[in-house]
Amino acid sequence: MLEESLDRKNLLVMKLLHYFITEKNYNPIILQGAKDEIWLENLDSDYKIVRIVSGYIHNEEQMDFDLFKTKKILSKIKHKTFSLQMNLLSIYTDLGDSAELQDTKNISSIYLYDENDLKKYPTVLEIFPNMDKKLKFTEEGLQLFLKITNDISLKNKTDQEKVEEVFEPKNPIMTKILIGINVAIYLYMVLSGSFDDYINLYCVYGPLIKAGQYYRLITGIFLHANIFHLLMNMYALYVIGSQIESFMGRTKFLIIYLFSGLMGSLFSITLGSYASVGASGAIFGLLGAMLYFGYHYRVYLGNVLKSQIIPLILLNLLLGFVMNGVDNFAHIGGLIGGALISVGLGVKYKSTTFERVNGFIVTILFTLFILFMFFMYK
Repeated sequence: MLEESLDRKNLLVMKLLHYFITEKNYNPIILQGAKDEIWLENLDSDYKIVRIVSGYIHNEEQMDFDLFKTKKILSKIKHKTFSLQMNLLSIYTDLGDSAELQDTKNISSIYLYDENDLKKYPTVLEIFPNMDKKLKFTEEGLQLFLKITNDISLKNKTDQEKVEEVFEPKNPIMTKILIGINVAIYLYMVLSGSFDDYINLYCVYGPLIKAGQYYRLITGIFLHANIFHLLMNMYALYVIGSQIESFMGRTKFLIIYLFSGLMGSLFSITLGSYASVGASGAIFGLLGAMLYFGYHYRVYLGNVLKSQIIPLILLNLLLGFVMNGVDNFAHIGGLIGGALISVGLGVKYKSTTFERVNGFIVTILFTLFILFMFFMYK
């Protein structure tokens, strides 16, 4: 019965699923109402979406409707995944003689009766150079069915374990240490009776930094002007920092925090004109890191990014522009710094070595540019 059910079309679909899931790291997309078609997603591939159509397309009119439907679904996926451009490959397995393939700007279409038809589409083989070979198996019948299903199950299990590892809640030790340091410094300044003196000695202040007091670029992010300033920043650090430390790891979290604070200080003294204190630049850097992490895991965090993280960033930046006494340049610098250094540090199981190297190069060049602007033109 099984061998009878594995006809030419079903067998080809299974082989295609095996290739794209186990070899090319595509993941199935759950779509309501999708019939006789399977959508797969890999946002790091040239074809971010691969669509395998097993339904029979018998004429041109039906093909036009299929293309219209595909465009509508693709548009929704682009919006959900924050993708400006998304190329899709439709693989048809059952076409009538009067149904002609149609390509658009972002949608390519091929028809495969079996794996041998791939040689008709050299462009596809350029992107998936081993696809024709990987679709050929020595197993047949029940053995082939078991191999394909077992391989796909194992790949899905491995991927799920990786996701669970990344999102498993962890004790935010480094976040708590940073909060403790900030609180301890504030209490010491208050109890010593020399609060203003410490502010003057260690705040972020351009003229003295240019004169050689470079330590102010870091010490300033551990000072706070008053108790409300401290409480607001420490609450934000606990909420956001706990998440980033859990997702990225303690070492990466600490690097992001300190580098974001440094970039916030540099932006403040380069674009601003007053002394500043506070951890808000570093905290905005954590938000920048959350944006980058969420982009890689947007299948899981897409709604959170749209409904919480992005509105929070925009609201705080807007308040910074309309309220007096807020160093919005530090916020912007921290946000950019956090995003850039996160690219260099990478996201576990997602970032490639090429991406991380480029991230570090861009981060270094951008930092040198800001330093040049401060020392040469400020």
